[in-house]
Amino acid sequence: MTQQAVERALGKLLTDENFRERFFENPEEASWEAGLALSPIELEALARVPRHALVSLHDDLDKRISRPSLDPDREARKSDRSSLDRDRGEAGKVARP
Repeated sequence: MTQQAVERALGKLLTDENFRERFFENPEEASWEAGLALSPIELEALARVPRHALVSLHDDLDKRISRPSLDPDREARKSDRSSLDRDRGEAGKVARP
């Protein structure tokens, strides 16, 4: 429930692909497992950060400070999610972050 926990969470969201995926599936559980004591308000605010913005910034970071996913199926899920977001956008709906 501190600014420090929010900053640590943002850092993990930017640099840790596995954490980012788990966070957007279940923010409370992922944060708890990572040892981040975040309030419900902080969790909600972080969950509203657009995922694509985090991914874009992650892609621009020096790879020496990032933790890549070791999940072999990650790229397939990422491609499926991009297609779904694109389809939603074409239908006039706003894609979820």
